[in-house]
Amino acid sequence: MFDKMSRRKYYYRHLLSLLHKHQDCRRAIQQIHSHFLVLNIEDISILALWNSILKHYSLSPFPQEAIFLFKYLKNQSDLMNFDSFTYSYLIKSCANMKRSHVGTALHCLSTKVGFDYHVHVQTALVNMYIDCGCLFQAKNVFDEMPEKNLVTWNVLITGFIKWGKIEFARSIFDVMPEKNVISWTGLIDGYTRMNRFQEALELFRKMVVHEGIRPTEVTLLAIFPAIWNIGCLEFCQMLHAYGQKSGFNTSDIRVVNCLVDAYAKSGSIASAWRVFEDIDDVRRNLVSWTSVISGFALHGMATEASDCYRRMENEGVKPNWITFLSVLNACSHGGLVDEGLEFYRRMVDDYGIAPDIKHYGTLIDMLGRAGRLEEAEKMAIGIPSAIGNVVVWRTLLGACSFHGNVEMGERVTRKIMDMEKEYGGDYVLLSNIFSAAGRFVDSERVRSVMEERNASKLPGVTLV
Repeated sequence: MFDKMSRRKYYYRHLLSLLHKHQDCRRAIQQIHSHFLVLNIEDISILALWNSILKHYSLSPFPQEAIFLFKYLKNQSDLMNFDSFTYSYLIKSCANMKRSHVGTALHCLSTKVGFDYHVHVQTALVNMYIDCGCLFQAKNVFDEMPEKNLVTWNVLITGFIKWGKIEFARSIFDVMPEKNVISWTGLIDGYTRMNRFQEALELFRKMVVHEGIRPTEVTLLAIFPAIWNIGCLEFCQMLHAYGQKSGFNTSDIRVVNCLVDAYAKSGSIASAWRVFEDIDDVRRNLVSWTSVISGFALHGMATEASDCYRRMENEGVKPNWITFLSVLNACSHGGLVDEGLEFYRRMVDDYGIAPDIKHYGTLIDMLGRAGRLEEAEKMAIGIPSAIGNVVVWRTLLGACSFHGNVEMGERVTRKIMDMEKEYGGDYVLLSNIFSAAGRFVDSERVRSVMEERNASKLPGVTLV
């Protein structure tokens, strides 16, 4: 009898190790699940095995299977005592399914069997309600919890941030009894996503300087967008030094790529280039190349962007649509029209990348700047209707105004009016084209039509 029990325990341990070994393989888990179903009824009480399968299903693309398995187990044995892990995995499956009504049923069931005081189960419920968009219920569960840990607080904060409730998240953050780097990073990321960049930088400074909390690489990735949107070169240099000292610059290529982008957008393309050149050839990826090419484009350095692209190709890195958009932008601002058209041809013919509206807009802007208006108009006409956009025609109208092409300006305006008649800027541009050509009567006529249609004009803004 003892040998039989020992063999059974060994067998269960073996099955459990198989589950852990193949936890990311759906087919393997299903095979082990099928094997469990042929066990004797008393074997169902081996809860750790079933919990491992529930965990896999709850985190998989098919979380509903965790609910189906739970119902099966309950029907098979009313005596089975499910534990906190069971309910946590089931609640997680509801979060992944975005099924709050199923989650509410599990909430009631878990309370009925005594888990209303269990911090892990209650934290899972807070997370589930937030993922389902039920913020009021999430806050209620949180408020009624007799015990909360740091994870609970962070789940609530990041959840409110996820739904754009940054003020609520900040109020929760301010009363937290204890904060860790995850708490700070979550709120910094929230301010950045809400385009409140100055507040993000102030919070980051408070975290590092006043609280003495060391940022992680995730914190750096969260703060970089605030830095380059404000153009704060001092912050770039500080994070560059910190990344070097902490080892993030050598361990996480994402940090270095963001640093290249931040330097370029903060006005120091020389620093961006130095950081890029310091990246090992093995670690340098497509994002690295695209970031520095985009930086050159931003600074009007078309030749450098073009040369950098060719060097990238020579090193065997395959460009994507963003890379081509960056190099086309550089050619547009640098006046390299023929070179830009060649890049466009290679994008379509050699790499099979279908242009989107941004590529077309950049090409028309490039041709328009160079005065090649007929080519620009022909390209605009050839844009598939599925991706056609009035902005492209407005770009061409701006070029007509700059070069004083009255006839094309009239044609382009008619095309724009077929799409949208409410924007006053279109009328103003055509009126200016007529005025520049000495056709003042036509200019006044366009202004009158604009007034009749009550077309809106953007008010002027003075920046001090």
